[in-house]
Amino acid sequence: MNLKRKYVYFIPFLLFILFISTIMSGCNKGNPKAASSSDDKVLRIGYQKNCPLVILKELGTLEKELKSHGYKVKWSEFQAGPALLEALSAGSIDFGRTGDSPPIFAQAAGSTLRYVASGISKYQGSGILVKNDGQIKSLADLKGKKIAFAKGSSSHFLLINALKKANISINDIEPAYLAPGDARIAFEQNKVDAWVVWDPFTADAEKLPNTKFLVNGKGLTSDRDYFVASSTFAKAHPDIIKVVLKEVQKSSDWANSHQKEAAELLSNLLGIEESSMLKAIERRTYGVEKITDEVINEQQHIADTFYELKIIPKKVNIKENVLNLNEN
Repeated sequence: MNLKRKYVYFIPFLLFILFISTIMSGCNKGNPKAASSSDDKVLRIGYQKNCPLVILKELGTLEKELKSHGYKVKWSEFQAGPALLEALSAGSIDFGRTGDSPPIFAQAAGSTLRYVASGISKYQGSGILVKNDGQIKSLADLKGKKIAFAKGSSSHFLLINALKKANISINDIEPAYLAPGDARIAFEQNKVDAWVVWDPFTADAEKLPNTKFLVNGKGLTSDRDYFVASSTFAKAHPDIIKVVLKEVQKSSDWANSHQKEAAELLSNLLGIEESSMLKAIERRTYGVEKITDEVINEQQHIADTFYELKIIPKKVNIKENVLNLNEN
């Protein structure tokens, strides 16, 4: 009797579920857009505020282009290159851009990242800033001085080469390992004698009273951007990487021909005065370049230098991690 009563209640409930399922199925068939949206693949891109990818992101052109390939774009912001590359190695993102030094440290730590393109050298915006008080007139005067720079960065490499030029060892100076924000405060408060950094921080700092470039990066660093991808994504989807790089070049062309608009855009994002951003943009060229043997040799030289000074624990081979998209 009880069992029969249970079935009496259960059958209407079952019919209700079947009815709802039929309606939902019909709705999906009648709305192909809703059905296909779940089939969209996602390209996960890591970016920093001061990089070419942020221009691409703000222009919104990549989303339109990748839509025809069945892809959506998910952007993730990172404060620095090392954190971005950690996410790449962990499989949290598929593609990103960084400076020249972070990929070397990532490789030394076992990353299988792939270099897929490089940026154009922007050495003019990198250099050593000093006070214009006559105490430091040449590179030789840096001996024994306290110098601020980000450890393992392009500025670190620039400083090593600058000191070599004056026959000074890195051990002959007092390093202050500071990120740009903290380094600027230390420089303004005269807690360091010199500051090695890159644009737009140099352009903004040049406006400080009694501040000048001792040297810029000419002959000391190429200071390139590198576009990188996870080995998994690069191997499976070289066609999508080509689409992304093509769109990066288009947004770079826009920035090069609309410098004031680009300066305004980046100024708002970075909180740096527009005039400083414009100065930084005017002394660089945005663009995407193939990774040539010359570029590989540049990057290998940085890696070898860091290894010789025991900044990285083992030798790395840059060429092993370069992906030639023309072969795919």
